[in-house]
Amino acid sequence: MSPLFPFIGPNDDKHAKGAQQWQNSITGVGQRFSSVHEFRESLRKYAIAHQFAFRYKKNDSHRVTVKCKAEGCPWRIHASRLSTTQLICIKKMNPTHTCEGAVATTGHQATRSWVASIIKEKLKYLPNYKPKDIVNDIKQEYGIQLNYFQAWRGKEIAKEQLQGSYKDAYNQLPLFCEKIMETNPGSFAIFTTKEDSSFHRLFVSFHASLSGFQQGCRPLLFLDSIPLKSKYQGTLLAATAADGDDEVFPVAFTVVDAESDDNWHWFLLQLKSSFSTTCPITFVADRQKGLRESIAEVFKDSYHGYCLRYLTEQLIRDLRGQFSHEVKRLMVEDFYAAAYAPTPDNFQRCLESIKSISLEAYNWIIQSEPYNWANAYFKGARYNHMTSNFGELFYSWASDAHELPITQMVDVIRGKIMDLIYKRRADSDQWLTRLSPSMEEKLDKETLKVQNLQVLLSAGSTFEVRGESIEVVDLDCWNCSCKGWQITGLPCCHAIAVIGCTGRNPYDYCSRFFTTDSYRLTYSESIHPIPQVDIPVTKTTSQVAVTVSPPPTRRPPGRPTTKKYGSQGMNKRQLQCSRCKGLGHNKSTCKEILLEY
Repeated sequence: MSPLFPFIGPNDDKHAKGAQQWQNSITGVGQRFSSVHEFRESLRKYAIAHQFAFRYKKNDSHRVTVKCKAEGCPWRIHASRLSTTQLICIKKMNPTHTCEGAVATTGHQATRSWVASIIKEKLKYLPNYKPKDIVNDIKQEYGIQLNYFQAWRGKEIAKEQLQGSYKDAYNQLPLFCEKIMETNPGSFAIFTTKEDSSFHRLFVSFHASLSGFQQGCRPLLFLDSIPLKSKYQGTLLAATAADGDDEVFPVAFTVVDAESDDNWHWFLLQLKSSFSTTCPITFVADRQKGLRESIAEVFKDSYHGYCLRYLTEQLIRDLRGQFSHEVKRLMVEDFYAAAYAPTPDNFQRCLESIKSISLEAYNWIIQSEPYNWANAYFKGARYNHMTSNFGELFYSWASDAHELPITQMVDVIRGKIMDLIYKRRADSDQWLTRLSPSMEEKLDKETLKVQNLQVLLSAGSTFEVRGESIEVVDLDCWNCSCKGWQITGLPCCHAIAVIGCTGRNPYDYCSRFFTTDSYRLTYSESIHPIPQVDIPVTKTTSQVAVTVSPPPTRRPPGRPTTKKYGSQGMNKRQLQCSRCKGLGHNKSTCKEILLEY
């Protein structure tokens, strides 16, 4: 028997505007329907419009007999297939209710499929239609009271009807990958399955992204991940770069069944094989999840800058001492100051400040391999980018599409990248400056500081610059003792002062990656649309013959939890006792013995 939804009552007829159109969906004996399904749906709508519940006595592919659920009520209908046809015809019907009609009934006959059919059209233009809003709208329009779960299940069915089957999407992966590489030559789309043919991993990198990164972007990549909340969960791993205007440029991404050391290693292997360049790359990423070992193994001679955000979170978690929110905040500020400090002396001063607060925190930082995150010691070129979440724009795209079937999610991301490349290419065509706008602005800010500096000229390439401090600039080596030039890739104010005194042009001493020409090279290639993949077509290639089933992991029942990103530990307020002023407990649980005077 179908589930029953509670009856609202006759006084709520004014709310059931949507149901009025169904009052004549059943007209009587002789009415014909194209299928049993159509008859059942019409019967359901008729019952909702007339506010009564029914029960199936017979219900199969060629006949349906239904009676009113109220005990002793004679309302009854019988329909069966017309011989030699698929048509269903009402053969018998007693339209009379003795159960006082709607007043005596206890519920409406409505299923999750019915809920789906009602909300499907609205869901097309309102994908974030919330279950609680579905409950309110159906109560107002049809006089039916749903609970949250019923609305949620109806929405899930409607989504699958609109988007296609999650299961079918996995089986379309072989053809989908083939279409990506066919429509975008030079792109990579590779998937793997487990021994039971269930989905394991999918790597995607478009030729336009690979070409743009290798021709116009700094050799700097940010690695991070985002959990997917689709029916079968999973995780998206991504590598993003920084373009010449310091905006995110997506390079490659992977969908995996779970975030693990092995999956990160596989992603890096695919990334390595897709690159034609062999120049060293600087990575900004977490040091956990096997990334420290995998980056060193796969990208030899490259550099790994530890993500400062992840380090901060781990520091706060590992501290055993009881610290107030304010003290934690000060430690984090000093930690960031130490990371940005350009020289060992400045770095050490920041650490001494932390040591004065907590010896435990000081020792933790000393053991955290500062040569992998501190500007004073790091050998790679991060251009002052300290955290791996630089690609937040890309992750927001994935987050918006992560409830779609896997092929559709990938195609939504492809469309976003395609649009991004087109718009930024069009914007840069209007630029008249030698550098990108943000780099022009940074260079202008440094130039304003020059007026207070004094340059002591020399016959060689080394010059002394005096201001608030005394710095040494070497024009041939593109460095300054303040380290600002080396860290950012743009001449610092000391270098600009020397360049001006020697009659040279500051633009000639800016990193080529910041030029308008390099920016245009980044966005010179286009991503092309991919034809819709519905029914796999028989191909001669062995890959298309592969069957891919969904991974065994599935989303748990109930409302998904919301994971908060960023440094949460330092923002959590510490309990403080109003009795003894101690931390970690309140007055009611205080066990301190206070001396009375």
